[in-house]
Amino acid sequence: MDRVKEADDARDRRRVTAELKRRFREVNNQIAMLAHHVSAQVDLRDIDLDCLDLLAQHGPASPTALARRAGVHPSTMTGVLDRLEKGGWVQRQRDDADRRGVLVSARPDAVGEVFRHYEGMNTHLDAVCADYSPEELHVIASFLDRAATAGRRAVDEFSGQA
Repeated sequence: MDRVKEADDARDRRRVTAELKRRFREVNNQIAMLAHHVSAQVDLRDIDLDCLDLLAQHGPASPTALARRAGVHPSTMTGVLDRLEKGGWVQRQRDDADRRGVLVSARPDAVGEVFRHYEGMNTHLDAVCADYSPEELHVIASFLDRAATAGRRAVDEFSGQA
């Protein structure tokens, strides 16, 4: 009887795991569409908005580090940063640790202007989260953190950086 239950559990795990992956793709599509609409609203290219978001999330970075994190060629990053700086979205400053280097940071006022366009999504997510206990939200947050780590590893493997 235990073998039957183990087989059923394994089958159920595979089915649910496949469903989670499918739903991740759907969430990814919805977030990409929202970001595309936001970037159009604030007159940014999608990659420019992605880089601005990375700077807002992770803080100042060198152009090389930002290019690596965004998955773009450093020469592409030059154009992205030129556009973002010209638009007043980011600022470049000398790196105190390496006087030859430059750090790029998002301008807080500009980031606020962009991310106010996500208020609707944040409101809807707050409503979703309200249906879960704090303990369940911790489990979900842990799962999402581990999923993001898996995504970073897959990107590193794909790009030959692993």
